[in-house]
Amino acid sequence: MSTSWPDRRILDLLAIELPILQAPMAGSALGDLAVAVSAAGGLGALACASLSPDRIREEVSSIRQRAPGPLNLNFFSHPTPQSDSQREASWRSRLAASGAALGVEPAGSSGPGGRAPFDATACALVEELLPEVVSFHFGLPSSDLLERVQATGARILSTATTVAEARWLEDHGCDAIIAQGIEAGGHRGMFLTTDLNTQSGTMALLPAVVDVVSVPVIAAGGIADARGIAAALGLGAAAVQLGTAYLRCPEAASSPLHRAALREAANRTTALTNVFTGRPARGLVNRLMLELGPIACDIPEFPLPAVMLAPLRAKAESMGLEDFSPLWAGQAAAMATEIPAAELTRLMAAAALEISQASVMA
Repeated sequence: MSTSWPDRRILDLLAIELPILQAPMAGSALGDLAVAVSAAGGLGALACASLSPDRIREEVSSIRQRAPGPLNLNFFSHPTPQSDSQREASWRSRLAASGAALGVEPAGSSGPGGRAPFDATACALVEELLPEVVSFHFGLPSSDLLERVQATGARILSTATTVAEARWLEDHGCDAIIAQGIEAGGHRGMFLTTDLNTQSGTMALLPAVVDVVSVPVIAAGGIADARGIAAALGLGAAAVQLGTAYLRCPEAASSPLHRAALREAANRTTALTNVFTGRPARGLVNRLMLELGPIACDIPEFPLPAVMLAPLRAKAESMGLEDFSPLWAGQAAAMATEIPAAELTRLMAAAALEISQASVMA
């Protein structure tokens, strides 16, 4: 099928057969999903920011044994959070009020919150494991670390949520740029601004980015079927990145609570919120978002709120409650299905190609 795609830039750059990238979703996507998407001809990904070096080695070894194709290792590039005792005490007090019925107090704010920034240790791991693709969220790491990653031969991807961020990423060495619309589930990749008013929908952001950069652009956000893929390709994307579309697949590591919420997505809404981690991210609306947000002011820096929230979340989940759990999902969540990921990837690609070819012939 790959020879029929009119735009082969991403296919040739990443050595894949289909212009579909699996989004690296921390906590919801591990080796099984990456293997399935890669087996279908797309690009599988592993979210590394929430995993220990040993766990990353184990996952990569397992993936390599089952899927010989290219692999994307994804890392966060956020700055190390600066402690603010007054802000943290205030937020802890608000969490305590929310969790009083559970009889659980929020934790202290020390620790990485399960989300470590890319550092020298992570860079050495990349040099050891030699992934074909390394992607970043929240910008890029320091120039010395980035140069070491580039020296391994890995292709570099990162996420832009504005035209300015896309230009910056190209100027700083990205081989391709992921244009993330506001519909996307999970964390916004924004890094040059904190102003949510700068954030555009995918179909507005995508052509604007395509027009100002020379590297291939990958569309992300609100795309969960062949129609969305074809639309993105028609607006100049060389490929798409899909996340929420895979969350109900059997290979996804989504929790039972998360899966249950996704099954009801047609009757629920999503919103951007910062109350779970300190950075804006899109998820299905639940109790914590309603009580403290969805966007809260004077919240501790990312990812400290996740550390403080952990005891409340664990207690609620043990009771079968989703009240304090981030149910990350994009605006197209209702379109997610339980089809195996490899089959879903092939079906979407084939149908998108058919739509695209019919549009050209019309």
